[in-house]
Amino acid sequence: MSISEFFLKMKGGAKSPPGVAKEELVWSWLGAMTGIGLCAYLSARYFEPRELSLLIGSFGASAVLVYGAIKSPLAQPRNLVGGHVFSGLAGVACYQLFGDTLWIAAAMAVSLAIVLMLATKTLHPPGGATALIAVIGGPKVHDLGFLYPFLPAGAGAVVLLVVALIINNLSKNRRYPEYWV
Repeated sequence: MSISEFFLKMKGGAKSPPGVAKEELVWSWLGAMTGIGLCAYLSARYFEPRELSLLIGSFGASAVLVYGAIKSPLAQPRNLVGGHVFSGLAGVACYQLFGDTLWIAAAMAVSLAIVLMLATKTLHPPGGATALIAVIGGPKVHDLGFLYPFLPAGAGAVVLLVVALIINNLSKNRRYPEYWV
C-alpha cells in the first residue's frame, strides 16, 4: 500500500448517520438521568458510608450505550454486565501483578480487558475504562481488590440494566434488549 492510499483510507466514504427524533432524545435523557441518578443515590446513601461505592466513571459511557444506542450489540445486557465484570477482573489482576510500574499495569489492564471481552463475546467499550480505573483509581479502589469487579462494576451495571429494561420499554417505539445472550 502506498502512502497516498494509506491516507485516502482516512477520508471515509459512508454518509453521516441521520438525526435523532425528539422523542428519542427525551427517552435517552430520562434513562440516563434515572440510571446514573439511581447509582449515585444508592452509592451515597448505602455504599459510601461503608467505604464502598456503586458509581464509577465508566458508567457514564455505559449510559450513552444502554439509553442512547439501545440497538447496538455493545449495549446489550451480556455486554453491559459481562464487559464491566471481565474488565474489572483484568484491571485488578494487572494492578496486583504490575502495580509497581503503573504504565505497564494500565496498558496491560486495558489490553487484557479487550481480549477477555472479545473472547467472551461481551465487548463493551466502557469496560476499558473500568479496567483502567482498577489501576489508577487510588487506594479506595485498590483496597477493594477482587471485590471491585463485582461491586461497584458488576452491581452498578446491573442497576443500569434494570433501569434500561424499564425506561427503554416504556416507549412504544423502543425495545430493549435486542437479545440476552
